[in-house]
Amino acid sequence: MAIPKALLTCLGLPLFLCSGAQAQNHVPPGCSPDLNPLYYNLCDRSGAWGIVLEAVAGAGVVTTFVLTIILVASLPFVQDTKKRSLLGTQVFFLLGTLGLFCLVFACVVKPDFSTCASRRFLFGVLFAVCFSCLVAHVFALNFLARKNHGPRGWVIFTVAVLLTLVEVIINTEWLIITLVRGGGEGGPPGNGSAAWTTASPCAIANMDFVMALIYVMLLLLCAFTGAWPALCGRFKRWRKHGVFVLLTTATSIAIWVVWIVMYTYGNKQHNSPTWDDPTLAIALAANAWAFVLFYIIPEVSQVTKASPEQSYQGDMYPTRGVGYETILKEQKGQSMFVENKAFSMDEPASAKRPVSPYSGYNGQLLTSVYQPTEMALMHKGPSEGAYDVILPRATANSQVMGSANSTLRAEDMYAAQSHQGATSPKDGKNSQAQSPQNKTRW
Repeated sequence: MAIPKALLTCLGLPLFLCSGAQAQNHVPPGCSPDLNPLYYNLCDRSGAWGIVLEAVAGAGVVTTFVLTIILVASLPFVQDTKKRSLLGTQVFFLLGTLGLFCLVFACVVKPDFSTCASRRFLFGVLFAVCFSCLVAHVFALNFLARKNHGPRGWVIFTVAVLLTLVEVIINTEWLIITLVRGGGEGGPPGNGSAAWTTASPCAIANMDFVMALIYVMLLLLCAFTGAWPALCGRFKRWRKHGVFVLLTTATSIAIWVVWIVMYTYGNKQHNSPTWDDPTLAIALAANAWAFVLFYIIPEVSQVTKASPEQSYQGDMYPTRGVGYETILKEQKGQSMFVENKAFSMDEPASAKRPVSPYSGYNGQLLTSVYQPTEMALMHKGPSEGAYDVILPRATANSQVMGSANSTLRAEDMYAAQSHQGATSPKDGKNSQAQSPQNKTRW
């Protein structure tokens, strides 16, 4: 008995090792053996679609997050109140786009109860958020393009939220009904996975999943058709926003037509139900990037620009600024007043108007001006020059009238005296003989 036991042990050991090696071979390349098989698509290098979509979705999450911060930070710099009223709806749209990028990971991961429930519920709700915001934007654009005056911001945001709540109610009822009632009849699994229990959200046919999105398709169609009238408005500066919405919705319609055809018809014809998950993930990533490139980035680039008006309105920019234009207007008015006043002061006086010899007096104390007295002039002697030259008289000539100070300086007076004494000494003698004070002295 010992020999057969030893023989069985020797034969069983290689079989055990071979089975262990075969189990390890099931781990796809690029994944760790300790990783949960649910996440193999995130690291499987043999099927690179999961890694590619993971990278695309990660870049979309970062881009959308940065654009949200930029849009919120630009709120104080928005000059047009009409554009400011749309910011709440646009931030809501960015949150829906961010959710679409995050839902890509749920479609890359292999299906289980939680991932299938999130796909069934959030797929329609997140798209309803984005398309409802587009419908609300189109609703406001039609007023702005015709009247240049749209509804308030809270009204636009309320329209977007109410349209989204309709899809939330529809998806909640549909998910509850399919789990409670339709699970017993269950059809074939919709995502090419293993057999599921009767109460599993993954046991839903692809056609039923698409039919549950009829309301979302209706929102997309309303946004597409509503953008056309905005292009025909009287105020042309709002047409470019209508073009953004129109381009975004046209691209979304093309993406939806392609993925619905592949999801409901193409995969079955090619007998490849395993491509159901990649189809949903590609549709999510492609449509989310279309939102970013064709709607979010153009709107963020236009939000802080001052839009010119067709006609001037006094309250066009009531929130513009810090009062810089008001300061400029006040300075301009003051400068005009000063210029007019200076012009009136420079006007020549009338010939008949009497001019005072002390008109140039400005009220300042001139302590540095030397005023010689008559006694000082008599003691100076005959070399001092003529009396008329020494003693300045108040005369109304053009130089004194035009100057700011009518009093002669002492330096100028003595310079004139010395010059006269050097050039004409005879005149000094004559002036001495004719001076009344010399006569009095003698």
